[in-house]
Amino acid sequence: MNYNKKSVKDADVQGKKVLLRCDFNVPLDKKTGEITSDKRIVAALPTIQYLLENGAAVIACSHLGKPKGEWKPELSLAPVAKRLTELLGKDVIFAKDIIGEDAKAKAAALQPGELMLLENLRYDIREEKNGADFAEELASMAEVFVSDAFGTVHRAHASTAGVAAFLPAYSGFLVQKELDIMGTALNDPKRPFVAVLGGAKVESKIGVINNLLEKADTIIIGGGMAYTFLAAKGYGVGTSLLDPERIDYAKDMMAKAAEKGVNFLLSEDVVIAPEFDADAECKVVEADQIPDDWMGMDIGPKSVEKFAEAIKSAATVVWNGPMGVFEFDKFAKGTEAMAKALAESNAITIVGGGDSAAAVEKLGYADKMTHISTGGGASLEFLEGKELPGVACLLDA
Repeated sequence: MNYNKKSVKDADVQGKKVLLRCDFNVPLDKKTGEITSDKRIVAALPTIQYLLENGAAVIACSHLGKPKGEWKPELSLAPVAKRLTELLGKDVIFAKDIIGEDAKAKAAALQPGELMLLENLRYDIREEKNGADFAEELASMAEVFVSDAFGTVHRAHASTAGVAAFLPAYSGFLVQKELDIMGTALNDPKRPFVAVLGGAKVESKIGVINNLLEKADTIIIGGGMAYTFLAAKGYGVGTSLLDPERIDYAKDMMAKAAEKGVNFLLSEDVVIAPEFDADAECKVVEADQIPDDWMGMDIGPKSVEKFAEAIKSAATVVWNGPMGVFEFDKFAKGTEAMAKALAESNAITIVGGGDSAAAVEKLGYADKMTHISTGGGASLEFLEGKELPGVACLLDA
């Protein structure tokens, strides 16, 4: 896949109407409807400000939650328009619909240097189905399309890919940064290149491991999916998370790593508990000594040391997925240790979105990372080497 795409800086936006796809899928307080974190709104500001300063009339759009084609007032983007107004210090015009009379009238009247926001795209069922008629109506309000919602580029929706059939399509600064940093890490990494993979499910990481075996010097496996690999080595894993259907796959991956000379690291010791509970009793055992009625909850201290050592000598590190049940403080030590190792490393450090990003933020290491991806699913598919529809549709540089 070609990651070298034209950015908003390559577009002539002076006096033009620009349809800007943002990721304003912000968390809302269930009782008050207030935005509880405006991080995603703040992240969109550099592209918005660049467009406004360069004489564009900006029509921003986004989804929020999963209304599935229904008009759910609690998922309205009105609070986002209000927060944008505060952040920009200028009025943001809010449309009461998406491609209806209100949106079209406001878009037609929009002047250079002004910003409007459409209502939640997913109020229309055709958005997620990538309906060509809906995409065409959206596109008809503008002359240029800018994609700045990396968290949605792995989906072929009307506002992420469909509109590019009707408008010249460029990346915004957020998407451009993801493509530059992650594209370079995968296509031309500084070596040694270490990939740290965790999380619960082996199936969600099959493509990632497969792709990274062609690129990485070391692959570290932790989290719930590690037990399928330990089982593939013939170890008993007790009541740990296990995917019996993928044991042969795990064997193949380890054989492939050996054949390619990729250092494939698994836990040497694990923290185990008799039940899945935040306050469960716990102890550390060797990885091949898990009792039948106990389950693995985290990587042990020896594994932490071994994994941290590999990270210390790396020049590029990509991390996706926690090392244990990090939502329970007692079993978060492995994940915390990985975050600390990345923070202290001199390598280019890239954290895939989702749980790993949440862990890094929670522990206060976010500013020590080279890059934290803004899209969990998108960064995972990026690491798999899959074509991302919302990137493929952009103009090649």
